[in-house]
Amino acid sequence: MTDQMKNLLILLCGIAVVLLVVIILFAGKSPFMKLMSYFLEEQDDSESGRQSNNVNTSQKGRKNQDIQRKTYEPLVEMATLIRKSDDRLRVIESTGQTKLIDEYYELVFVTRKGKTLKIECSREAYEKIPFNQQGSLTYKLNKLVKFKYYEDTVYN
Repeated sequence: MTDQMKNLLILLCGIAVVLLVVIILFAGKSPFMKLMSYFLEEQDDSESGRQSNNVNTSQKGRKNQDIQRKTYEPLVEMATLIRKSDDRLRVIESTGQTKLIDEYYELVFVTRKGKTLKIECSREAYEKIPFNQQGSLTYKLNKLVKFKYYEDTVYN
């Protein structure tokens, strides 16, 4: 065997070993990925304060809390709208023109299982969806995709 063939085989074996290590470390249920997801998990300010105080009771606290799943695929649940909230900055120019800046609209739903979902939406969806209306809620990453109820279907 020539030196070039030996070098090629060594290179291919090295690539195979690196790929195998990457697959083992970054597989979905590996201990390494569980550790990484713990550090990369997004937390609200209120949750981080609670978790630092209750390190030993974190498992019990998670069972009692309503934790909203964050996935990249749309989720569909039967839910009822219980609250609407908005945050808008209104700017009035010296010419008399008014502008809305940093508009944020949020709908709070309760599912049939009693879980509370906070869903971000557009102004049109915020205005169209009536209170105490039960329907099929489709959301993706805490953003409204559509809400279908008996009379109408509202898209974001």
